[in-house]
Amino acid sequence: MENCLFCKIAAGEIPSNKAFEDDRVLAFYDIAPQAPVHIVVIPKAHIADGVRDINAENADTVAHIFEVIPQIAKEVGISDYRIVSNNGEDAGQTIPHLHFHILGGRRLGEMG
Repeated sequence: MENCLFCKIAAGEIPSNKAFEDDRVLAFYDIAPQAPVHIVVIPKAHIADGVRDINAENADTVAHIFEVIPQIAKEVGISDYRIVSNNGEDAGQTIPHLHFHILGGRRLGEMG
């Protein structure tokens, strides 16, 4: 998508500090980390409306993301981590492209 920040990062138009990349997924360190380890994992293909936009056509990419998340965590040296996906403005989603946050590196507080 032309004006999507994450699509521009995936295309290499905007630099990122990469943690992982393959043909379908890009993971990079968040520029405003909320934990000692804070990595954003995105599909390279634009999935516009977060989890609400997951369907039969893109479910294999989403499954692949969840296959690589443990690899990424292991590579950065964390065994305990939280995976977060905000869906919609009221939930804190600021970029309309499906993405997941890997948070770890310390004991995380209760959600509430």
